[in-house]
Amino acid sequence: MTMKTHDGLFQLQYLQRLGIDVWVRRDCGVAKQAAVEKPTGRTAIEPPVQPGVAAEDATDTEPARPMTAEVEIARLDWEALRERVQQCERCPLHRTRIQGVFGIGNRQAQLMLIGEAPGAEEDRRGEPFVGRAGQLLDEMLRAIGLSRETVYITNVLKSRPPNNRDPRPDEVAACEPYLRRQLELISPSLILALGRIAAQYLLKSTQSLGRLRGAWHHYGPQATPLRVTYHPAYLLRSPADKHKAWQDLKHLRQRLRDASPPTGVAP
Repeated sequence: MTMKTHDGLFQLQYLQRLGIDVWVRRDCGVAKQAAVEKPTGRTAIEPPVQPGVAAEDATDTEPARPMTAEVEIARLDWEALRERVQQCERCPLHRTRIQGVFGIGNRQAQLMLIGEAPGAEEDRRGEPFVGRAGQLLDEMLRAIGLSRETVYITNVLKSRPPNNRDPRPDEVAACEPYLRRQLELISPSLILALGRIAAQYLLKSTQSLGRLRGAWHHYGPQATPLRVTYHPAYLLRSPADKHKAWQDLKHLRQRLRDASPPTGVAP
Protein backbone atom coordinates (compact mmCIF):
# COMPACT_ATOMS: atom_id res chain seq x y z
CA MET A 1 0.00 0.00 0.00
CA THR A 2 1.45 3.36 -1.01
CA MET A 3 1.90 6.22 1.50
CA LYS A 4 -0.96 8.09 -0.13
CA THR A 5 -3.28 5.11 0.31
CA HIS A 6 -2.15 4.68 3.91
CA ASP A 7 -2.90 8.35 4.72
CA GLY A 8 -6.30 8.11 3.12
CA LEU A 9 -7.10 4.93 5.05
CA PHE A 10 -6.11 6.57 8.32
CA GLN A 11 -8.35 9.57 7.57
CA LEU A 12 -11.27 7.32 6.62
CA GLN A 13 -10.97 5.26 9.83
CA TYR A 14 -10.74 8.44 11.90
CA LEU A 15 -13.96 9.80 10.35
CA GLN A 16 -15.70 6.45 10.88
CA ARG A 17 -14.85 6.51 14.56
CA LEU A 18 -16.47 9.92 14.81
CA GLY A 19 -19.65 8.51 13.27
CA ILE A 20 -19.30 10.56 10.08
CA ASP A 21 -20.45 8.86 6.88
CA VAL A 22 -17.96 9.16 4.06
CA TRP A 23 -18.76 8.22 0.44
CA VAL A 24 -15.92 6.73 -1.58
CA ARG A 25 -15.74 4.87 -4.87
CA ARG A 26 -15.97 1.06 -4.60
CA ASP A 27 -12.87 0.59 -6.75
CA CYS A 28 -10.87 2.92 -4.49
CA GLY A 29 -7.96 1.19 -2.81
CA VAL A 30 -8.71 3.05 0.44
CA ALA A 31 -12.29 1.75 0.51
CA LYS A 32 -11.17 -1.86 -0.06
CA GLN A 33 -8.55 -1.65 2.63
CA ALA A 34 -11.00 -0.01 5.03
CA ALA A 35 -13.49 -2.83 4.46
CA VAL A 36 -10.86 -5.24 5.70
CA GLU A 37 -9.55 -3.09 8.60
CA LYS A 38 -12.79 -1.34 9.61
CA PRO A 39 -13.12 -1.51 13.43
CA THR A 40 -15.85 -3.86 14.61
CA GLY A 41 -16.71 -1.69 17.64
CA ARG A 42 -15.65 1.25 19.78
CA THR A 43 -12.32 0.76 21.49
CA ALA A 44 -12.26 0.52 25.28
CA ILE A 45 -10.35 3.76 25.72
CA GLU A 46 -12.75 5.86 23.65
CA PRO A 47 -15.49 7.52 25.72
CA PRO A 48 -18.93 7.73 24.13
CA VAL A 49 -19.65 10.94 22.30
CA GLN A 50 -22.85 12.61 23.49
CA PRO A 51 -25.25 13.98 20.87
CA GLY A 52 -24.58 17.61 20.13
CA VAL A 53 -21.10 17.53 21.75
CA ALA A 54 -17.99 17.70 19.60
CA ALA A 55 -15.61 14.81 19.99
CA GLU A 56 -12.74 16.99 21.17
CA ASP A 57 -15.00 18.56 23.83
CA ALA A 58 -15.99 15.14 25.11
CA THR A 59 -12.47 13.74 25.35
CA ASP A 60 -10.18 16.70 26.10
CA THR A 61 -11.95 18.25 29.10
CA GLU A 62 -9.44 18.76 31.94
CA PRO A 63 -10.52 17.67 35.44
CA ALA A 64 -11.03 20.44 38.00
CA ARG A 65 -7.87 21.11 39.98
CA PRO A 66 -8.11 20.69 43.77
CA MET A 67 -8.03 23.89 45.81
CA THR A 68 -4.63 24.54 47.41
CA ALA A 69 -4.38 25.06 51.16
CA GLU A 70 -3.24 28.67 50.62
CA VAL A 71 -6.29 29.47 48.50
CA GLU A 72 -8.57 27.82 51.03
CA ILE A 73 -7.05 29.79 53.93
CA ALA A 74 -7.45 33.03 51.97
CA ARG A 75 -11.24 32.44 51.89
CA LEU A 76 -11.80 31.66 55.59
CA ASP A 77 -13.81 33.96 57.84
CA TRP A 78 -12.47 34.97 61.25
CA GLU A 79 -13.75 32.07 63.34
CA ALA A 80 -12.89 29.48 60.71
CA LEU A 81 -9.38 30.95 60.48
CA ARG A 82 -8.94 30.72 64.26
CA GLU A 83 -10.09 27.11 64.24
CA ARG A 84 -7.74 26.30 61.36
CA VAL A 85 -4.77 27.68 63.32
CA GLN A 86 -5.71 25.59 66.36
CA GLN A 87 -5.82 22.43 64.25
CA CYS A 88 -2.92 23.32 61.94
CA GLU A 89 -0.40 20.64 60.99
CA ARG A 90 1.28 22.50 58.12
CA CYS A 91 4.72 22.23 59.78
CA PRO A 92 6.29 19.94 62.41
CA LEU A 93 5.81 22.50 65.22
CA HIS A 94 2.34 21.11 65.92
CA ARG A 95 4.01 18.05 67.45
CA THR A 96 5.73 20.01 70.22
CA ARG A 97 3.37 22.90 70.92
CA ILE A 98 0.57 22.93 73.49
CA GLN A 99 -1.74 25.03 71.34
CA GLY A 100 -1.77 27.46 68.45
CA VAL A 101 -1.55 31.13 69.47
CA PHE A 102 -3.85 32.99 67.11
CA GLY A 103 -3.78 36.58 68.37
CA ILE A 104 -5.68 39.01 70.55
CA GLY A 105 -7.23 42.46 70.34
CA ASN A 106 -9.55 44.59 68.25
CA ARG A 107 -10.56 43.16 64.88
CA GLN A 108 -11.15 46.71 63.59
CA ALA A 109 -7.82 48.00 64.88
CA GLN A 110 -5.86 50.68 63.05
CA LEU A 111 -2.61 49.25 64.37
CA MET A 112 -1.44 45.63 64.16
CA LEU A 113 1.59 44.51 66.18
CA ILE A 114 3.48 41.47 64.90
CA GLY A 115 6.10 39.64 66.92
CA GLU A 116 8.26 36.63 66.22
CA ALA A 117 6.67 33.55 67.81
CA PRO A 118 4.97 32.42 71.02
CA GLY A 119 7.15 31.65 74.01
CA ALA A 120 6.55 29.06 76.71
CA GLU A 121 4.03 31.16 78.64
CA GLU A 122 2.20 32.18 75.47
CA ASP A 123 2.01 28.53 74.44
CA ARG A 124 0.44 27.61 77.79
CA ARG A 125 -2.06 30.47 77.83
CA GLY A 126 -2.81 30.74 74.12
CA GLU A 127 -2.22 34.51 74.07
CA PRO A 128 0.68 36.48 72.56
CA PHE A 129 2.94 38.72 74.64
CA VAL A 130 2.20 37.70 78.21
CA GLY A 131 4.54 37.69 81.20
CA ARG A 132 7.13 40.42 81.71
CA ALA A 133 7.54 41.13 77.98
CA GLY A 134 3.78 41.51 77.66
CA GLN A 135 3.66 43.89 80.60
CA LEU A 136 6.33 46.06 79.03
CA LEU A 137 4.46 46.03 75.73
CA ASP A 138 1.34 47.23 77.56
CA GLU A 139 3.37 50.12 78.99
CA MET A 140 4.71 50.99 75.54
CA LEU A 141 1.17 51.10 74.17
CA ARG A 142 -0.09 53.23 77.04
CA ALA A 143 2.73 55.70 76.39
CA ILE A 144 1.15 56.53 73.01
CA GLY A 145 -2.45 56.37 74.22
CA LEU A 146 -3.27 52.79 73.18
CA SER A 147 -4.05 49.46 74.85
CA ARG A 148 -4.47 45.80 73.99
CA GLU A 149 -8.17 46.46 73.50
CA THR A 150 -7.52 49.08 70.78
CA VAL A 151 -4.83 47.26 68.76
CA TYR A 152 -4.41 43.73 67.42
CA ILE A 153 -1.41 41.62 68.51
CA THR A 154 -0.15 38.45 66.84
CA ASN A 155 3.06 36.69 65.76
CA VAL A 156 4.65 35.58 62.52
CA LEU A 157 4.53 32.00 63.84
CA LYS A 158 1.39 30.68 65.51
CA SER A 159 3.18 27.75 67.20
CA ARG A 160 6.07 27.86 69.66
CA PRO A 161 9.45 26.64 68.35
CA PRO A 162 11.12 24.19 70.78
CA ASN A 163 13.35 25.94 73.35
CA ASN A 164 12.30 29.28 71.84
CA ARG A 165 14.74 28.84 68.96
CA ASP A 166 14.54 31.14 65.92
CA PRO A 167 11.80 30.28 63.38
CA ARG A 168 12.92 28.38 60.30
CA PRO A 169 12.05 29.57 56.79
CA ASP A 170 9.77 26.60 56.09
CA GLU A 171 7.86 27.25 59.33
CA VAL A 172 7.37 30.90 58.43
CA ALA A 173 6.22 29.94 54.93
CA ALA A 174 3.67 27.55 56.44
CA CYS A 175 2.28 30.23 58.77
CA GLU A 176 2.34 33.22 56.43
CA PRO A 177 -1.05 32.48 54.79
CA TYR A 178 -2.66 32.81 58.25
CA LEU A 179 -0.99 36.15 58.88
CA ARG A 180 -1.95 37.48 55.45
CA ARG A 181 -5.57 36.48 56.02
CA GLN A 182 -5.56 38.17 59.43
CA LEU A 183 -4.31 41.34 57.77
CA GLU A 184 -6.98 41.13 55.07
CA LEU A 185 -9.76 40.70 57.63
CA ILE A 186 -8.51 43.41 60.01
CA SER A 187 -7.21 45.78 57.32
CA PRO A 188 -5.07 47.89 59.69
CA SER A 189 -3.73 51.29 58.73
CA LEU A 190 -0.27 50.51 60.15
CA ILE A 191 1.90 47.58 61.23
CA LEU A 192 4.50 47.60 64.00
CA ALA A 193 7.09 44.81 63.68
CA LEU A 194 8.49 43.86 67.09
CA GLY A 195 12.06 42.64 66.94
CA ARG A 196 14.67 41.72 64.36
CA ILE A 197 13.33 38.33 63.34
CA ALA A 198 9.77 39.53 62.78
CA ALA A 199 11.03 42.54 60.81
CA GLN A 200 13.36 40.46 58.62
CA TYR A 201 10.72 37.88 57.76
CA LEU A 202 7.98 40.44 57.11
CA LEU A 203 10.24 42.57 54.92
CA LYS A 204 12.10 39.62 53.33
CA SER A 205 15.34 41.28 54.39
CA THR A 206 18.63 40.24 55.97
CA GLN A 207 19.47 43.72 57.21
CA SER A 208 20.03 44.33 60.90
CA LEU A 209 17.36 45.79 63.13
CA GLY A 210 19.42 48.98 63.39
CA ARG A 211 19.25 49.46 59.61
CA LEU A 212 15.55 48.58 59.39
CA ARG A 213 14.55 51.00 62.14
CA GLY A 214 13.98 54.67 61.48
CA ALA A 215 12.10 54.33 58.18
CA TRP A 216 8.68 53.37 56.88
CA HIS A 217 8.42 50.11 54.98
CA HIS A 218 5.45 48.29 53.42
CA TYR A 219 4.07 44.78 53.76
CA GLY A 220 1.67 42.56 51.85
CA PRO A 221 -0.57 43.00 48.80
CA GLN A 222 -2.09 46.18 50.27
CA ALA A 223 1.37 47.68 50.88
CA THR A 224 0.43 48.42 54.48
CA PRO A 225 2.89 50.91 56.05
CA LEU A 226 5.19 49.14 58.51
CA ARG A 227 7.50 50.45 61.23
CA VAL A 228 10.16 48.43 63.04
CA THR A 229 11.12 48.60 66.71
CA TYR A 230 12.71 46.49 69.41
CA HIS A 231 11.06 43.42 70.88
CA PRO A 232 9.95 44.01 74.49
CA ALA A 233 11.93 40.95 75.64
CA TYR A 234 15.08 42.54 74.20
CA LEU A 235 14.35 45.83 75.97
CA LEU A 236 14.10 43.96 79.27
CA ARG A 237 17.65 42.72 78.69
CA SER A 238 18.92 46.01 77.24
CA PRO A 239 17.03 48.87 78.95
CA ALA A 240 19.50 51.40 77.55
CA ASP A 241 17.78 51.05 74.17
CA LYS A 242 14.36 52.00 75.51
CA HIS A 243 14.88 55.60 74.41
CA LYS A 244 15.32 54.37 70.81
CA ALA A 245 12.10 52.40 71.07
CA TRP A 246 10.39 55.57 72.32
CA GLN A 247 11.50 57.39 69.18
CA ASP A 248 9.94 54.62 67.07
CA LEU A 249 6.70 54.85 69.03
CA LYS A 250 6.49 58.62 68.59
CA HIS A 251 6.74 58.24 64.81
CA LEU A 252 4.04 55.58 64.99
CA ARG A 253 1.78 57.78 67.09
CA GLN A 254 2.11 60.68 64.66
CA ARG A 255 1.31 58.44 61.67
CA LEU A 256 -1.77 57.12 63.47
CA ARG A 257 -2.93 60.66 64.16
CA ASP A 258 -2.44 61.59 60.53
CA ALA A 259 -4.50 58.55 59.47
CA SER A 260 -7.34 59.33 61.88
CA PRO A 261 -10.19 61.68 60.83
CA PRO A 262 -10.51 64.92 62.80
CA THR A 263 -12.90 64.84 65.76
CA GLY A 264 -16.49 65.41 64.71
CA VAL A 265 -15.82 64.66 61.05
CA ALA A 266 -17.25 61.47 59.55
CA PRO A 267 -14.60 59.09 58.20
